Amino acid sequence: MSFAIWSLLIAALLPLVAIGPAKLNRSYNNAYPRDPEYWRKGFRARAQGAHQNSYEAFPFYAVAVLVALWQQGDPYWINQLCGLYIAMRLIYIFCYWTNRPSLRSTSWAVGLIAALAIFTSPVWS
Repeated sequence: MSFAIWSLLIAALLPLVAIGPAKLNRSYNNAYPRDPEYWRKGFRARAQGAHQNSYEAFPFYAVAVLVALWQQGDPYWINQLCGLYIAMRLIYIFCYWTNRPSLRSTSWAVGLIAALAIFTSPVWS
């Protein structure tokens, strides 16, 4: 299988990566995982924001990869752009965690451009 296909699995797991560290402390109550007070401030709120955005970004990325492969875009470029997308999403999550909004927005935009390039790759590659 190509990296592009594996990147779909990686991207599908990114929401868990984003939220995981916020759940690794004693005050997290798994019996009430959506307690609004727990997720209200600081790192926990930022981790939840990264978590939610990761879910929001996944459908377009998945469709872009599938369309690019189905329409026979150049596998080299598709794989390269998939790597760029995953890297940008990891940077995005890190920036969300560490409260770096400007770099977070930049990594989000580059990730979106990568997904658009993947989707359109059969046209230009």
